[in-house]
Amino acid sequence: MKHSIKASLLASAVAFASFGSNAAVELYNKDGMTFSADGLVNVFYTNTEVEAADGTSTDQSRVKMGFLPNVIGFNFSKQVGDVKVETRQSFWVTINDSDLVRRGQDAGTSSLIDVRQFYGKVSGDWGSILLGKDFGLFNRSNILGDELLLGYGHTLFGLQDGGNVSFGNISTGYTYPFPKSQITYTTPSSNGLVASIGIMDPNKAEAGSEEDMPRVEFEVKYTGEAVSAWINGMTQESEGPNIDADSQGLGYGVNFKTNGFSFTASGYSSEGVGNTVGLDQSVSPDTMEQDGYLVQASYTSGANRFVISNGESTYKNTTADTEGDISNTTVAIFHTLSSGVILVGEYTKSEDDVVLAGNENTGFAIGAVVTF
Repeated sequence: MKHSIKASLLASAVAFASFGSNAAVELYNKDGMTFSADGLVNVFYTNTEVEAADGTSTDQSRVKMGFLPNVIGFNFSKQVGDVKVETRQSFWVTINDSDLVRRGQDAGTSSLIDVRQFYGKVSGDWGSILLGKDFGLFNRSNILGDELLLGYGHTLFGLQDGGNVSFGNISTGYTYPFPKSQITYTTPSSNGLVASIGIMDPNKAEAGSEEDMPRVEFEVKYTGEAVSAWINGMTQESEGPNIDADSQGLGYGVNFKTNGFSFTASGYSSEGVGNTVGLDQSVSPDTMEQDGYLVQASYTSGANRFVISNGESTYKNTTADTEGDISNTTVAIFHTLSSGVILVGEYTKSEDDVVLAGNENTGFAIGAVVTF
């Protein structure tokens, strides 16, 4: 559990890579060579009430960042004949400090700089190849489509008093596609259809385990004017002294947009992937199974976007014949104050019958997101 929570401190949404590049500030553009920077800073005032299974309750107020950490990213591209060469480096930083005492420190500040993207990409008419560290493909579009991406989300598993991000809908509808060292090929777009397949550094099942083949992940996605749909997955084998795991996962989803309305339904199913707090970097026995769904609706009118979100994941241990659910329901409003400034308000209710069985979290968050 301690390992899981430490890992959870590094978890966040994946989509800022594309979000940031769209808002990037161009610093240099000459002779087919460009260099740009992008950034995001967000802060929320939050209040969370936790009702434990034993009947006790706690009320915690914080000033901290939300589902996304604060990010600074740098992008380079150069056209060389028919080939385009690109790189991206992004650095993800926490602003949260009040958790220092709990983690054995009594002074100073906690930056927790984390490098989640450091890759090169070569592309042409034949498609592209990404080389380096980037987010995984399994459940990538599931988290990309989360309407709470620039918001806050749930704080189960003790995260209401944690030192890093909140969890959005991680563990309550999808697993988090951890950044992985990878070699990934993506096809050129054909009438909106794009496919990606990559080999990735495999995760360890336990100390001393053997992984004689890389982890393989894929995604096929269609993007149209009003409808987008996707399917993604992963597979990996790991043999260890105590655990032999044949890990597999499948994610899927569809989004429909019309007249300011957006409807998204997504889900996933997996065996031997991740842990009970929704982080896919762990390998578990095949008897550990997960299934989840996330249903969301939003309406955008002028500068305002209204969101309602409901997600749930079911965790099963077929050996012990145990089963439990983790769920989250959120209503939120996002108001674009000006270009690069978004105000956010959320109310969230979440329940955990697996990790801290019987815990219920109810809370609200009010904050702002600043981007360039």
